[in-house]
Parts: sequence; C-alpha cells; structure tokens
Amino acid sequence: MVKKIAFLFPGQGAQSVGMGKDIYENYESAKNIYDTADEVLNKSITKLCFEGPEEDLKQTVNTQPCIVTTSIAMMEALRNELNIIPDYTAGHSLGEYCAMFTAGVMSLETTLKLIQKRADLMGATKGGSMAAVLNASEDVLKAGLEEGRKIGYVDVANYNSPAQVVITGDEGAVKAAGDYILANGARRVVPLAVSGAFHSEFMKNAGESFREFVKDAELNDSSIPVITNVDAEPTTSAEEFRKKMPRQIYSSVYWTQTIQKMVSEGVDTFIEIGPGKVLAGLNKKIAPEATVYNIYDKASLDSTISSLKEQLAGV
Repeated sequence: MVKKIAFLFPGQGAQSVGMGKDIYENYESAKNIYDTADEVLNKSITKLCFEGPEEDLKQTVNTQPCIVTTSIAMMEALRNELNIIPDYTAGHSLGEYCAMFTAGVMSLETTLKLIQKRADLMGATKGGSMAAVLNASEDVLKAGLEEGRKIGYVDVANYNSPAQVVITGDEGAVKAAGDYILANGARRVVPLAVSGAFHSEFMKNAGESFREFVKDAELNDSSIPVITNVDAEPTTSAEEFRKKMPRQIYSSVYWTQTIQKMVSEGVDTFIEIGPGKVLAGLNKKIAPEATVYNIYDKASLDSTISSLKEQLAGV
C-alpha cells in the first residue's frame, strides 16, 4: 500500500525537441495547457516544444516556459485520467513553479507570466560559469570552495544528490575549485554549458527585479505543502511563496534535502512529471528505497497510471 505520494517537476536541462507532442495529441486537458501558453505568452510554445529547433529551445527565455508548460500539461493529463492528489509537491529550480501551480498557489496564466519574466531576467544575466561535481566528499568540496575563493566568488548552486553537487560563480574560481576537487578524489568535474552562473550572487539583481514583479502577483495559500528549494521546508503561505520566489533565483537549490524531508514525512512514492528522467536518477541516490515513477510521454503516462491503480488498490 502507498503511504504518501509526492509529485516532482524537473528543471532546466530536461528539455528536448518533441517533448509533450504525443500528450498534446492524445489528451484534451494537455492540449488546453499548451494552447493557453501560446495565447498568454504570445509566442508558439507548442512549436518550440514539438519542432524546436534545438538552438531556440535551449535559450533560457524559451527553455523555462517550455518545460513548465510541458510538465503542467502532463500533470493535468495524469490528474484527468486518475483522480490523484499528492501529499507533497516539489520542483527543481524552475520546476518549483509547476509544484506551486499543482498546489493551487497560482493560476495557469499567473504561473506562465511569472516563469517568462524569471526566464527573461535570468537569460539577460551574463557572466560566470557552473560545473557538476561527482562523488566528492563533503570535506573535499568544502576545501575546494575555499581554494576557489582565493581567486573569486564560488558557491554551491545545487545539492542534487549525495553523489552530485553543482558549483557556480566566477569562471576562474569555479575552475580552481573544480581542479582542486578533482585532484583530491572526486570522480569527475564537468563544466556545464549554461548562459550564466545560475543560483549564485550573479543572479542577485535578477532576483531583486523579480521581487518587484512578484509583488503584485495574485497568489493563494497552497492546498498541498510545497517543499521549497531555498530551505527544503514545507511551505503553504502565499506570502512565504512571494518572499521565496525572488530568493530562489540566487540561492542554492537544496534538492537532496528536499527529498530527504519528504521521506522523513512518510513519502514512499515519487512521481516525476515532465520531460526527461533526471530527478528519478537523483532519487535513486537520495532515497533508493522509495518507489519512483516517470511521466514524460504517453507510454510512460499509461504505464504509471496502470501501476498506480494497482498500488492504490493494494494489489
């Protein structure tokens, strides 16, 4: 029997040309989401998702609204086919907007407008770099950051799993930290192809500009606790979301701690909803005992619905 269920939504990097197309073609509820996104954002999200080109899709100003639209469309198709209400919800970086939408914090139109503004601000912020660090001990990571800080600013952008963190900051400082970490036992340090140093002080101005934009957004208290990136704590208050959204742009993403928090609250089943399978892979490292489902196309949606029906029935 299922104890508790959480919905998870992926972040930037999960995108691929063609994502969501078969969901759009087979589920009216999903089609409505895409059609609304085209209308609200006054650009063809459907064309970008289904046809690309990849060069356009991977631009931050397009990636973020496209992933959010696709993930919400898939979530609506799931909810339409199976009357399921999660006990918790969370999203990695931009995925948090899908989590907030799912929990009733804001309407679809507000969600789309906020994520487009966020994408515009982040996409316009240049400079800095990021690198993924695989299998480094906490002590080596800490020492590596100290080494990098002799040159410039460097910090942790994402705590993705016990085996993976992402570092962010000045290009030279990120390289120096990465070189030290690699020389002291990390399995790999992989520079990331990003337009800027996300989740770092480089994004402080973007966060402050976003604060002004969010100030008048229509937000509700959530009906489901959202475990937020900035502190890995359950959040339900509209005003708390309003404070955390700008901070999230320049703060670390505490993803490992987010999953651990939900497990400690009794969650034993996670459903990743959206393009790709990144979060499911991370979950195997964070909570290997938990059941994880993926919904990224029609086949995986059908399979997940079938399995969940059995699980919920206690078969």
